[in-house]
Amino acid sequence: MSLRSHIAIAAGKSAQWILKTFFKGGSSYPGKLALKIDPNVLDHYSDLYEVVVVTGTNGKTLTTALTVNILKQQYEEVLTNPTGANMVQGIVSTFLGAKPKKNQKNFAVLEIDEASLSKVTEYIKPELFVFTNIFRDQMDRYGEIYTTYRLIVEGAAKAPEALILANGDSPIFNSLDTANPRKYYGFDHLPDQEQLAHYNTDGVLCPKCHHILHYQMITYANLGKYYCPNCGFHRPELDYKLTAVTHMDNTSADFVIDGENYGIEVGGMYNVYNALAAASVAEYYQVAPEKIRAGLAYDEKVFGRQEIINIDGKQCTLVLVKNPVGLNQVIDMIGLSPYPFSLVALLNANYADGIDVSWIWDGNHEAFAEMNLPAVIAGGERHEDMALRLKVAGIPSDKLTEVKELDDVIAAIPQLPTDHVYILATYTAVLQLRKKLAEKGYIKGGMDRG
Repeated sequence: MSLRSHIAIAAGKSAQWILKTFFKGGSSYPGKLALKIDPNVLDHYSDLYEVVVVTGTNGKTLTTALTVNILKQQYEEVLTNPTGANMVQGIVSTFLGAKPKKNQKNFAVLEIDEASLSKVTEYIKPELFVFTNIFRDQMDRYGEIYTTYRLIVEGAAKAPEALILANGDSPIFNSLDTANPRKYYGFDHLPDQEQLAHYNTDGVLCPKCHHILHYQMITYANLGKYYCPNCGFHRPELDYKLTAVTHMDNTSADFVIDGENYGIEVGGMYNVYNALAAASVAEYYQVAPEKIRAGLAYDEKVFGRQEIINIDGKQCTLVLVKNPVGLNQVIDMIGLSPYPFSLVALLNANYADGIDVSWIWDGNHEAFAEMNLPAVIAGGERHEDMALRLKVAGIPSDKLTEVKELDDVIAAIPQLPTDHVYILATYTAVLQLRKKLAEKGYIKGGMDRG
């Protein structure tokens, strides 16, 4: 390691200690300082860690957390970026706080924003990329799905020897040749049945001839066993297979992957995909099934991913929503609830949320009207948009309350008529709500994602 790198690391660690000790924060600045002193400071850490990068539209955070939990069953040092600092300076800060062990394998499992991947791989060369899915999300930031996929393919190409472990059920991940070798995971749990995706589904045109794709099995959205009847384009062979879903409700799921029984303590088909991705990483690194099982069963809810928060006796499940596909999966999960519940929908439109809120019109809010909910609160900075969408979906006016301020939302929750409450919130709304809840003593950590 060069003298410049030594100085950069020392300065970054000092800044990190000062910020954590006296200011209780500072996830990115130490990395920014270290990079200013030595732009190549990450080269040092590349030699010390086996780096796994998780990217894609939905599922990055939980896939990362589950992968970390599994690898910790076998390896002593597994580093990750739980604060969500997934830009270059945040990644450097993550490494600055680590203490790698000598003479053993050290892992770093990093969640990276799709638009940031190419910048991060300028500085660090992963051994494995995990691609979860690509759905329409924050058009102002990412553009169309094919633009987003090109971004991550270009980012991965800067580490061409690294393996891409991709969701084989997603047609887009088989649409381009890549510089990197590829393996695939996916679902193979139902007999073939000829079908088409729902008419309001993105990404169902064949990338080779632009004919509409057909399916022999669909899990959700455009994911499944696809093929093109016009040119023969089809799902690739799966290297890691989920062959059965034996149980699923709103809080858990059990399933079979490559002949082994596993379970997770969160509900929804979309979270089973996250578990499959994490188990596939573990199989790639030859982690034993019993350790995969223990890692997946680790019941610690991740920031905004079905967190349970008690607000004056109300059991509130907080769920992050950010795009139509993810929202619809959350709605399907909520629909499995065996008890009555109320709904709080919080909509913001800041940069981190996506400033265009038109996506809420593609979400199946009509399903909420069919659930006959006793009470619904529309809140957040764009509460008027949220309330209008729910009214058009069929939520009766006498059951819908519009509440702008989060303090008032929190005060209203104990007055709701059910013991269970689902709170669906966009990214900055989750942060703001958690900060308020921490200030009021309901949770610890506030805006910290870790």
